[in-house]
Amino acid sequence: MRSFFRDNKIEFRVGVVLLLICIGLAFSTDKFFTLSNLTSLLNNNAINLIWAVGLLVVLIAGGIDISFAVASSVVQYIGMVLMFSMGGGNWVLGFLVCGVIGIFLGLINMYLIHTFRIVTIVVTIATYNAYFGLLMFFTRGRSIYDLPDWVTDRIFIFEHQSADGSWAELNLAVGVMLVCVFATWFLLRRTNLGRQLYAFGDNPEGAARAGVNIAAMQALAFGWMGLMAGIAGLMQINIVQEVVPNALFTRNLDVLAAVVLGGARLGGGKGSILGCIFGVMFVAITQNGLNLLGVSPFAFQMIIGAAIVIAISTSNMDLSNLFGHRQERGQ
Repeated sequence: MRSFFRDNKIEFRVGVVLLLICIGLAFSTDKFFTLSNLTSLLNNNAINLIWAVGLLVVLIAGGIDISFAVASSVVQYIGMVLMFSMGGGNWVLGFLVCGVIGIFLGLINMYLIHTFRIVTIVVTIATYNAYFGLLMFFTRGRSIYDLPDWVTDRIFIFEHQSADGSWAELNLAVGVMLVCVFATWFLLRRTNLGRQLYAFGDNPEGAARAGVNIAAMQALAFGWMGLMAGIAGLMQINIVQEVVPNALFTRNLDVLAAVVLGGARLGGGKGSILGCIFGVMFVAITQNGLNLLGVSPFAFQMIIGAAIVIAISTSNMDLSNLFGHRQERGQ
């Protein structure tokens, strides 16, 4: 029991707070625990969770990426242009093309970081601005509405009509999100590369002396983030059925906040898929709950900011001692 709370301190705290928020909202509003609202929560945050698991890998490797949301927008435009040149394309080509473009954009970050030894946040802020500026320059801010049918057709993995006539449904993005979450969990917890990522993020010099290839770890981290950005961009097109150049660029900080809130350490070497999911859902449920209660949206940013400060400042508190003392008293 003590080892569990010692190894999952932040995840446990966020999970408990998340449970209490859900219970509070269940009593405060009759709309929160409806099937239509819960499925809407998943649909609206599938893209954020795809980004989040990619960002988790970067943070575990000791880096940080600010550019992923803009990278998704770049992928959308380039991907759709290439699809038109291929006669319209299909889902297989879509995932392949968008994934490759995303990986390429991620590897640009890696190349600059590794070659010039620049701090990761500086590089990714630079590429964030460069990608966005180039995107707006070449597109002139124009959206793309005339898209191939395969990418705009609504695909649902779950549909249900309640007795009151309301519909609950889960779209394709949720299914893709589940695959991305599982793939990231498998990479981090079931492969040697995942163990090397944790070691590299925790102690880069020690890992390098032990034979870990620094360039390979950085390429894996930022390449994986790029892959998730590419997939998220394609899913965003399917959801909104258009390509808008400036629709995603402000969402990066919310995702970063969620991943850090879920226990990923900014210094590297720490983070989990469970904590990542809890962090994203904490942000999503808090925002959803405030909307249902009619609270000002400005309160949302205040609550998330306070939660991050509390989570980071209490990360070194050992809850295992509390449970250990209780067990000793019981004896």
